[in-house]
Amino acid sequence: MKILEITGGKTLSGTIKISGAKNSAVALIPAAILADEESKIFNIPEITDIDALCDILSFLGAKTTRDSESIVIDPSKMKNKEISDKFSRKLRASYYFLGALLGKYKKASMYFPGGCSIGARPIDLHLKGFEALGAKVKVKGNKYTVEAKKLVGAPIYLDIASVGATINIMLAAVKAEGITTIDNAAKEPEIVNVATFLNNMGAHITGAGTSRIKIVGVEHLHGCFHEVIPDRIEAGTYLIIGALCGKKLKIDNIIPEHLDSLISKMKEIGVDIEIGADYIVVTKKNDYKQVSAQTAVYPGFPTDLQQPFCVLLTKCKGTSNMTETIWENRFMHVPYLISMGADIIINGDTLNIKGPTNLHAAEVVATDLRAGAALVAAALSAEGTTRINNVEHILRGYEKIVEKLQNVGAKIESLEI
Repeated sequence: MKILEITGGKTLSGTIKISGAKNSAVALIPAAILADEESKIFNIPEITDIDALCDILSFLGAKTTRDSESIVIDPSKMKNKEISDKFSRKLRASYYFLGALLGKYKKASMYFPGGCSIGARPIDLHLKGFEALGAKVKVKGNKYTVEAKKLVGAPIYLDIASVGATINIMLAAVKAEGITTIDNAAKEPEIVNVATFLNNMGAHITGAGTSRIKIVGVEHLHGCFHEVIPDRIEAGTYLIIGALCGKKLKIDNIIPEHLDSLISKMKEIGVDIEIGADYIVVTKKNDYKQVSAQTAVYPGFPTDLQQPFCVLLTKCKGTSNMTETIWENRFMHVPYLISMGADIIINGDTLNIKGPTNLHAAEVVATDLRAGAALVAAALSAEGTTRINNVEHILRGYEKIVEKLQNVGAKIESLEI
């Protein structure tokens, strides 16, 4: 088992280069099987979620070739097989194979996917979208089978602007007959990135990034070259760390406008930020002001940054309020922050965070991916040496996090125990 051991109080300076977006890459890889020939995807992060998806590709018979930042996927000899719980439980994004296999073969069968336990995460909207396209859904225990004689485009309205459902319906609809429209579609940059990839393969998708996506079905998709966008959540996490203990810490290879909601709150607090064309430089200050924020679908404040942002709020004078509107179980980091000296009260879906407080080292547990990121941020700014257990969650979503932080002056080690 791996742990992270972090000695806090170090000033971080230098440059952190942001990797390709996890939430984009985990959808692009299943999307690649819709083509009839190989595709090459660049800027793929080296994280365990990508390893899990490659295991599924290998099981299906697709050939994959990886180097440090790219992957070549050749689906020409793959076969449609049931994806067992052994594979699906490793990550939430395994469910994109439902849409991709349905679109390619008109049938998909797999067990309910895994991922972080941050609340109820049903796939009802995905299944309703598949049914609207003409598929029949069978659920037996934890196993889902989706099958259609043919898929026919249809108008689909999402009750919630779900990223996963929006992408999964796109994957199923690109080869359906006729026109599909997705209304109340999610608008995240990762959806635009996936739609661009599909269009590069020969699909006809318009409106990605707006609340209405139109898909005109095609018969065949061909291979292509494509690049994953920078990871805005990784970038946001390091920006928050910079605000806690940075001195001219440069976060490079980013798209700043993807971080507008976070940047706005950081400026409101009083963080020293310099924004460039594809980078942001951040420096810690000692007189942060209280702020209120709440998570929302893009372009609102990202739920994936709520937990790390809470650590920054412990340094703000007065009582800050952080409201979580997306997931009902995303406060599991709070008891560990309290054990490190934070003054936080959970009030329904809102955290009341009183500051400024000095954090101290403790033995803590990463209960999920972003909770783990929050604990890394807390440990870097705390007095003493913190040990973080269950770090496999962190490694799922942050490429080379130990090396990146060591390179800017952090005292952080990954240890086997």
